[in-house]
Amino acid sequence: MVALIVILIIVLISIFWAIGTYNKMVSLEQKVQESYSQIQNQLQRRADLIPNLVETVKGYASHEKEIFEAIADARSKLIGARTPEEQATADAQLNTALSRLIAIAENYPTLKADANFRQLMDELAGTENRIAVARKDYNEAVREYNAFIKRFPNVLIANAFGFREKQYFEAKPGAEETPSVKF
Repeated sequence: MVALIVILIIVLISIFWAIGTYNKMVSLEQKVQESYSQIQNQLQRRADLIPNLVETVKGYASHEKEIFEAIADARSKLIGARTPEEQATADAQLNTALSRLIAIAENYPTLKADANFRQLMDELAGTENRIAVARKDYNEAVREYNAFIKRFPNVLIANAFGFREKQYFEAKPGAEETPSVKF
């Protein structure tokens, strides 16, 4: 009789542990999705600011057609990206194009003094900071989630219920290099 009670207690503890572990995995997975959503929100904000910035600069640098096309192309790719990997690639392309645009703008003192341009650049700088924070938060959520589902015995529950490792939002190779701008 005592053995049966002990076995019953062990089974109940195991069931409660499994339920708690499953619920924690669901919560962590939701945190990853929420963090990814914040990256998307900030990337969309940047995509919305870019046309205004481009139009402002176009008035001063109408001969720089190539850069405007590169920005439009990169922006389209970013808006169409659906996975963290696609978004990271498109984001790197857009960062390169924006760096070139900013370098072009530096050659136009009148443009730098324009209030609209300054406001747009401030907004863009703020958005870039928000994107960096959102990426950091996402990667922290992914790290916490991945570590939790890989720990033993949590991995047993994760495998049983289909919890899979999430991908980090990483910059593509070469993103750390400053783009070259030639006039």
